[in-house]
Amino acid sequence: MLRDHTDPATLVTFADPDDLAGLMASGALAGGMRPKVEACIRAAPAASSVPTSSTAGPDALLLEVFTGAGCGTMIVGRKEKATYLGVDLAG
Repeated sequence: MLRDHTDPATLVTFADPDDLAGLMASGALAGGMRPKVEACIRAAPAASSVPTSSTAGPDALLLEVFTGAGCGTMIVGRKEKATYLGVDLAG
């Protein structure tokens, strides 16, 4: 997910449902991303994390699921956010 859909440098690497709601309210997430993000918000309480991935490069899904670096957005529940704060997911 990007804060600005025209700028890949604005990748949101980590978000909880409150962060996602803020992105939707700001208009950063529109069109086809809205239903995807709404589904992630619904899934977050039942899962420890919901990875999203870009299809921009080869092995993007593998990088997202099996590494901390990834290439998309890691969505976590509100309770799990405290666990991830300050943790270097790439390490």
